[in-house]
Amino acid sequence: MNLLPMFSWLHIVRLGLIQACMGAVVVVTTSTLNRIMVVELALPALLPGFLVGFHYLVQMVRPRMGFGADQGRRCTPWMMGGMTVLALGGFLASLATVWMGKELTEGIALSVLAFMLIGFGVSACGTSLLVLMSKRVADSRRAPAATLVWMMMILGFALTAITVGKLLEPYTPERLLEISATLSILVVVVTAGSLWKLEGQAYPVAHREANSPAKPLQQSFKEALAYVWSEPQAQAFTVFVFLSMLAYSSQDLVLEPFAGALFGLTPGETTQLSGLHHSAVLCGMLAVAFAGSARVAGRLGSIQAWMVGGCLGSAIAMLGLCIAAAMGPPWPLKPNVFLLGIANGSFSIAAIATMMRLATQGGEERAGTRMGLWGAAQAMAFGLGGLLGTAASDLAHYVLREHGSAYSYVFGFETLMFVLSAACAIWVGRYDKKKPNQLELRREVGLNKELSHEY
Repeated sequence: MNLLPMFSWLHIVRLGLIQACMGAVVVVTTSTLNRIMVVELALPALLPGFLVGFHYLVQMVRPRMGFGADQGRRCTPWMMGGMTVLALGGFLASLATVWMGKELTEGIALSVLAFMLIGFGVSACGTSLLVLMSKRVADSRRAPAATLVWMMMILGFALTAITVGKLLEPYTPERLLEISATLSILVVVVTAGSLWKLEGQAYPVAHREANSPAKPLQQSFKEALAYVWSEPQAQAFTVFVFLSMLAYSSQDLVLEPFAGALFGLTPGETTQLSGLHHSAVLCGMLAVAFAGSARVAGRLGSIQAWMVGGCLGSAIAMLGLCIAAAMGPPWPLKPNVFLLGIANGSFSIAAIATMMRLATQGGEERAGTRMGLWGAAQAMAFGLGGLLGTAASDLAHYVLREHGSAYSYVFGFETLMFVLSAACAIWVGRYDKKKPNQLELRREVGLNKELSHEY
């Protein structure tokens, strides 16, 4: 068992501040710099799109980052180092954007380096933060803690976007660099303060069984990853994360154009519709946090039930959008989008709480590797989601030559993804009902030959 005490709510808030700092840097690079490249510098929108996609691609290193935290048995160095790299990448991204106005080729080259650092920083800090939460947050607090930390990240998004937007008026390259440098220094300082004496000292993994078939401290990364992938529940949850996040991210870039094209909403009205969706997501998150709290103690359903129900609810809401694409304005679009947001928020927080539980269920010595695997699946899904959603929409418009049918096929694809996600969530839950020795036997049978051990 873990020899260190569980985190209090104050400790969880400190982790939330770190998550907010990550959000603050990322929102500037993905929104503010995006707008400057496209509007002020008149560059193709494909350029910032490529850079954002590249930073998701870089996050495929998450399993390796998690393995490093496993080897050291401490998450603090990885969070602090990751935030420092992220802050440096954020400043270099602003510098590269300014440089593009003078030397385009050199500026783009620097921006690629900057977004690579951003991807590395998010991977190291974000993965280790979730690993630490999985180890030190009590079961009864996992859903509320996940909601609190993610709400603080969203708050970091909002406050940074508003503050930076006001400080950038009127825009000058010098002002952008000053703001970016200040923000980078600020997030490093806040992270250092939040991490001060938070984790405690490294401790021996006292709960590791004497006859454990794999000793992670003696394994290479390849061996540890193969061992984790051989766990049936880890496989099932990886597929769930990928499918659910693919469906979730695919809708982002399609919903507003759909509302404008078929329902005649103005840009301001579609922005309000998007805001309605995000507000509903928050409500769904709070509902799961309440249902998973110690006071309610499962009377409103288990976290696994909310995960399955959220995916099915999302599928029903997406099916409603399919009908909306066929019917047009008579369909109640706003209630449909609100239902979609509630369901999205429900399954996402339930999935994070489940991720925290499963990361340590097979032993804390591989918690980082498991969390990194699921983080890589999420990053891959987000990177592909925006691309597939818009590409599928364009392809459907080209082939069908009609707006309603085109959007119906796109939303139908996302409906199918959510249904498959619900099936995977049920698949994940079935392994909880199996006895530990049965799971261990299945994992041992699935081990790659190169990981075989003598007992």
